[in-house]
Amino acid sequence: MLKISIDRLLPGMILTKPVSGANGMVLLPEGTKLNEKWIDRFESMGIDGAWIEGKAEQVEPLEDAILALDRRFEPVVDAPYMTTIKNLVKSQIEKLYT
Repeated sequence: MLKISIDRLLPGMILTKPVSGANGMVLLPEGTKLNEKWIDRFESMGIDGAWIEGKAEQVEPLEDAILALDRRFEPVVDAPYMTTIKNLVKSQIEKLYT
């Protein structure tokens, strides 16, 4: 499941989460197959995207993603709570690649 921005939604994609309007009212339930009419309607209602079936394709190798994470956390390497956060993020990154 991945969230796709409105400009990348295509007819035939299937929702994995309901799409709600600004007032919280459900416009389309989970499992709905999108069509052009609904995609256009989302845009006019200011909905920025939708959760759809599928797995995100990773554009960079896992090793590069982990290196980037290490660089981001370098300034706070001595803070134990930040190490915990870094390890949680690393675990999530690794799950994206499996």
